[in-house]
Amino acid sequence: MRSWLKRLGRRKSARALAARLVAGYVRVVRWSGRWTIAGGDIPAAYWERGEPFIMAFWHGRLLMMPYAWRRARSVKLLISQHRDGELLAQAVRGFRFGTIRGSSRRGGLRAVRAMLKSLAAGEHIAITPDGPRGPAMRASEGVVNLARLSGAAILPAAYGARAGWTLASWDRFLLPLPLGGGVILWGEPVRVPRDGDPEAARAELEARLNALTAEADRRCGRRAVVPTVTRPEAVR
Repeated sequence: MRSWLKRLGRRKSARALAARLVAGYVRVVRWSGRWTIAGGDIPAAYWERGEPFIMAFWHGRLLMMPYAWRRARSVKLLISQHRDGELLAQAVRGFRFGTIRGSSRRGGLRAVRAMLKSLAAGEHIAITPDGPRGPAMRASEGVVNLARLSGAAILPAAYGARAGWTLASWDRFLLPLPLGGGVILWGEPVRVPRDGDPEAARAELEARLNALTAEADRRCGRRAVVPTVTRPEAVR
């Protein structure tokens, strides 16, 4: 069965269909339940000034992030070059997200150059700092180095769902269910001076993202997900 699914995933037509289904599911989840945004004034201040920033959220909290964004503002999401990344790239295009392909394993330098160019042009970048393969909820140095080189602030974000499943995947992916609704939270910016301590900035971003994610879960009556490097069990 697994080998059959893998072969199916290699087909462009199958990936395109899967991407449409994913995008459609996100729309159903969004419009069938009550979703609120808290801290939206933080990115709004940057949008009004025309100042680019780097949006950061955990890989497991990616699904509803298109609805955290002001659609009139350009944003590009960093996505891996793996086949799964291609599916995601096709899905987010339906929400007017651009994409930059690459990761720490493949196409990393090219991706960094593309992101720096986009930020210099006034565009915004979205990154999952624990992607593409983890460890979950542990920030890598990549987003910190991008902020240091570009001078752009990092704005953390998270969402929680009142009804949904935390999957037994490496990233503890939160799959919201229709009708339940939820909350999307924006956090205070993290600045990385050129002569600052990259490790201190990385640790600060990680702590803020984990606190924001836990707060989103708390507001939705969910048990907070504890960061760990081991494979989690599925929880309701």
